[in-house]
Amino acid sequence: MVVHRDETTRLDDDEVDGIFRALADATRRDIVRRTLTGEASVSDLAALYDMSFAAVQKHVAVLEGAGLVTKHPRGRERLVRGNPAAIGKAQHLLAQYEQLWRGRIERLDALLADDPTDPTTEAPPASGSAPD
Repeated sequence: MVVHRDETTRLDDDEVDGIFRALADATRRDIVRRTLTGEASVSDLAALYDMSFAAVQKHVAVLEGAGLVTKHPRGRERLVRGNPAAIGKAQHLLAQYEQLWRGRIERLDALLADDPTDPTTEAPPASGSAPD
């Protein structure tokens, strides 16, 4: 699926897959959450989790590959910062899916409301029948 609205919300299938694959892991979602409120060094992030520094580096690399965070050097540290634009793209895609499903549910509701076999709806008088 390619998402179109304007260039700021355009995603191709590989980008969509990468974003949602990256967000499928709880640790990566937590890293994104933390780095959206302020940048953090990879070392500081590693201290927060019960895993090796290398494992946290791999999580950050997956997030960076998906565009959900950016990493830049400052001295000997590598600082990680969340990318709100990528989160906005994912949010826009989910909103499109929600709109699609809401439309389907509304059409289903309309069909059910018009169901002639539903005993709760009054059937129109049959044509050509004799009055009582």
